[in-house]
Amino acid sequence: MLSSLFFTGASLTQVHERPLLMAGIWLVNAMGMPFVTAGVSFIVMTMFIDKDVPFQRIFAVYAFSSGVTMLASWIPLFTWITEPWKWVLVSIGMARGCGLNWKQTILVIGLSILILVLFFWSLTAVILYLRGSVG
Repeated sequence: MLSSLFFTGASLTQVHERPLLMAGIWLVNAMGMPFVTAGVSFIVMTMFIDKDVPFQRIFAVYAFSSGVTMLASWIPLFTWITEPWKWVLVSIGMARGCGLNWKQTILVIGLSILILVLFFWSLTAVILYLRGSVG
């Protein structure tokens, strides 16, 4: 939570037309994405790997990995460094904290990223529709 607050505050150093709205979006995103990504990974792990890992442990891996990288990801264009680094930390956490081998870790992370990308890509039609309706 502290990393999310820091990320939100640091992101406000950039000039925006509606800073309070952007701060709210960044805060919800920073606090919500570890839940979403951990949930997707939990589902993938449950479906494809015969491993009984509690959700709390998977969430802890994602929360710590995201929290560490949020300290630098507010810097413009640093996302290209921090996002891959976050996934490296997640893979190490999955292997050491959840007891997965490297093949299982790569499968879980690869499918999780694929599902997340496809999900957000599928939302573009909704966003474009709302932009056309509202604007």
